[in-house]
Amino acid sequence: MRKLWVPVAMNLLLGIPAIVPLFLAWYILANGPLAALGWTMRDPNENDGMLLWLVIAAPVFCLFGLVWGLANFWLRRRTQVPPSRYWPVCAGASLAPFFVGFGLF
Repeated sequence: MRKLWVPVAMNLLLGIPAIVPLFLAWYILANGPLAALGWTMRDPNENDGMLLWLVIAAPVFCLFGLVWGLANFWLRRRTQVPPSRYWPVCAGASLAPFFVGFGLF
């Protein structure tokens, strides 16, 4: 587990800007399919449709996914840990700032 300190630290740092795409994903889901199912309440001010949000969110998702993927594939080759342990730990470390941030507010 000591070999995972660098990947976990890098993914925690990458998790800070990941708050933006994760929030966009939640906003799109909450005002789109989840609201249609009745699981969430649609924002009453959101009447422009979902195309605008997808045009805004798609480049953000692609850019963050590219940075996260390239950084982790590069670091994965240099870390002597099995992939079955590396990927869940790094994904959890990337999601941690989002859940901590929304847990505090």
